[in-house]
Amino acid sequence: MKRILTIILCSAIVGLGAVRVADARRNSRQAKLPSAAEIIANYVKAIGGAEPIKKTTSRVSKGSLEITGFGLSGTAEVYEKAPNKTATIVNITNFGLVQEGFDGVTAWAQDPQTGLRDKTGVELAAARIDSEFYKPIKINELYPKLVVKGVEKVGDKDTYVVEATPKESSVETWYFDTKTGLLVRQDSEREGPQGKQLVQTYLEGYKSVDGISLPHTIRQVTSAFTVNITITEVKHNVPIDDAKFKKPSGQ
Repeated sequence: MKRILTIILCSAIVGLGAVRVADARRNSRQAKLPSAAEIIANYVKAIGGAEPIKKTTSRVSKGSLEITGFGLSGTAEVYEKAPNKTATIVNITNFGLVQEGFDGVTAWAQDPQTGLRDKTGVELAAARIDSEFYKPIKINELYPKLVVKGVEKVGDKDTYVVEATPKESSVETWYFDTKTGLLVRQDSEREGPQGKQLVQTYLEGYKSVDGISLPHTIRQVTSAFTVNITITEVKHNVPIDDAKFKKPSGQ
């Protein structure tokens, strides 16, 4: 026991020196932090620039998903149409269809447990922002307050941490890779039938599709479960009927 204690104390002393060095490096990095405007500009450049984004009017993404902790899996389809329409259809084996959409005015959700419902209040505000097709190039408009909080590790990557406050909805925290400029994590608080829930979204496996870099591996972590999504197909500028985004009727 004494030997273990001695090792721990020695490690602590060595650690103090390491902490001082780490603090010095961290302070050095903090002193050289870019502005929020520079970080966002680098992000837009990293995903391909404003022009390819502006030339895109719709996107259809398809893939698979797994929900850890529940042993569930299924398929996912996401339909997006400019300027602000979205629909997500998830088919989970042995559970059923989970759907949600925003038609530019009304946000809705439907699943086998809670049925069909409208989103209101903060949940509606979040859906409105999330549905902005040109969100990457409208960040300054959608989020009036952007604050650079420092540098943190996400996995093995150093990231610039930006706290983003929208006009409505809850504050979000974004993590941008200091080397590539890409968004690799987003923390947000989402409202739902069960109340507020913190969601950490990890964005990986970026691939260029028609000049726009998009994450093809997405991991959403909550206190109750983790959803792993793998995107296998992305198509741009395909026609999407507006009926796809409308709240189901007659139910």
